[in-house]
Amino acid sequence: MTRLTNKVAVITGGNSGIGFATASLFIAEGARVLIVGRRRDAVDEAVNRLGRQATGLTGDIADLTTHERVAAFIEERFGRADIYVANAGGIRIQQSADVAPGDYDAQFSANARGTFFGVQKITPLLREGGAILLTSSIATHKVLDGHAVYAGSKAAIEAFARNWALEFKDRRIRVNVLSPGPTNTPILEKLGLSPDARPEVEEQAARMIPFGRIGDAEDLARAALFLCSDESAFITGVNLAVDGGITLI
Repeated sequence: MTRLTNKVAVITGGNSGIGFATASLFIAEGARVLIVGRRRDAVDEAVNRLGRQATGLTGDIADLTTHERVAAFIEERFGRADIYVANAGGIRIQQSADVAPGDYDAQFSANARGTFFGVQKITPLLREGGAILLTSSIATHKVLDGHAVYAGSKAAIEAFARNWALEFKDRRIRVNVLSPGPTNTPILEKLGLSPDARPEVEEQAARMIPFGRIGDAEDLARAALFLCSDESAFITGVNLAVDGGITLI
């Protein structure tokens, strides 16, 4: 089945983890995909792995010129887009007493500000009936130690999504949110988890999850495909937790 044949999708943070898995699945379903990432080498490697249906653009989503360049690229290369996945973001786990203004600003700039202005710049180029998907986190409604600033920045984008779902209704652009639970992605290493410590941490997390395992990037990609394809044509303004049931306990 090719659920995204002839569709054009933009995926920020598409060079690794959930973003890369989503780009790979979208391409398998017939889409042409532009991935956006901060590091040229990582973006180039991801594009090589994804194949000829993928293109890449290097930029930091906290820098508003990145979104201008994304929009200009889409307009020049494709004319319009069908799907925008605001997946890139940043996290720093800290107790609130230890948060410096720079730590706060970095997370809100990437997660909230970057998402808002990314959507602002791409929306004029989205075709009627298009889809916008924002990656949030279960941390917005399940209190996790050291996640106060991160959770706040992600809660902001959930508020954006609810507003946009109504704001864009006349063009039938659907806006939904994907909230991952603990997921096996490279972000674990970025948080300082050593390869030796990772199996124990994953096992501890799995014991907390009703399904008995942490998520894979592909679990999130399949949910993203549903929310960005015509299979969810009558769904807008929802927040789908893909977490193995951990938010239930």
